[in-house]
Amino acid sequence: MNRQSQAAVLFLLGAALLHAGTSDLYLRYVKAGLRPLLLASGAVLIVAALATAWYERRRNKGDAADGPGHPHPEPRISWLLVLPLLALILVAPPALGSYSATRTGTALQEPLAYPALPDTDPLPLGLVDYAGRAVYDHGRGLTGRRVQLTGFVALEHDGTPYLVRMALNCCAADAQPVKVALTGDIPPVLQPDTWLTVTGTYVPRQSRDPVNDGPIPFLEVTTAKPTTEPRDPYDESYNN
Repeated sequence: MNRQSQAAVLFLLGAALLHAGTSDLYLRYVKAGLRPLLLASGAVLIVAALATAWYERRRNKGDAADGPGHPHPEPRISWLLVLPLLALILVAPPALGSYSATRTGTALQEPLAYPALPDTDPLPLGLVDYAGRAVYDHGRGLTGRRVQLTGFVALEHDGTPYLVRMALNCCAADAQPVKVALTGDIPPVLQPDTWLTVTGTYVPRQSRDPVNDGPIPFLEVTTAKPTTEPRDPYDESYNN
């Protein structure tokens, strides 16, 4: 692949990164906090592409002044490198869901602190926040409160229903699930990957993840209703 072709691929890659970073597409790949770096990377690649094309054009003019040359055309198959870039621009991949969740152990870790909770009823909580408080703070601050969680449904091999959010350290490649087991007034038919907003109460009950033996807290469900997938399907409250 000659320099002009390399510049074209660089430009397309930079444009793809800018397209992802200026829309919600980037949330399928990396956590929200990395957006500035993604935009900066796209801009750098586009500048590098333009500089490469300009340099190659000047060099070609110089070669033409020195006499006819013998250019070597690049193999056409090299343009297949462009196909992944077009896929990135044109196709938004689905977020990781129940298939990954049931084959990966819970990533729940003990929080560094437990901030005071507001007096709202029901109390909207991130699923990771609820799970951390339920397991490591033994439900203090949750007991007697109605809480509201949002996540997607995953069904364990024995039929146990989980409400799940996939948590990121950096990007989708390292996504791991945090799971809350559901009990109580559960809908009679649950479809994996359905997004639900559930309202319920803390119960001092835990199970162990069959994949890595990690702790999985329970929630006593009082109401559950389908909801749309959130703008960011991954849980931003998780930090390793």
